[in-house]
Amino acid sequence: MSKERTVEIVPEAGLHARPAALFVEAVNDHEAEVEAGPPDGDLVPARSMIAVTSLGVGQGDELRLVADGPDAGSVLDELERILTTPEDELEA
Repeated sequence: MSKERTVEIVPEAGLHARPAALFVEAVNDHEAEVEAGPPDGDLVPARSMIAVTSLGVGQGDELRLVADGPDAGSVLDELERILTTPEDELEA
């Protein structure tokens, strides 16, 4: 059963290099298939740094996350933490 969450982006520069790297790393550290995209748009595979940064998500934008697998809930919690934490407070 898949789980879904929509998160508003907090980092000032949006989902650019550092938050995107942490985002992709978190996905790859969990047993779940995750897709991300705009709330009313197409989703991309969240395991791909190129796909995630190509979304062009900025501060204040909403990002829809859909996860399927044994770690679906925990990966969504970790992704929400990354996306809602100011960049200077992010830790790996």
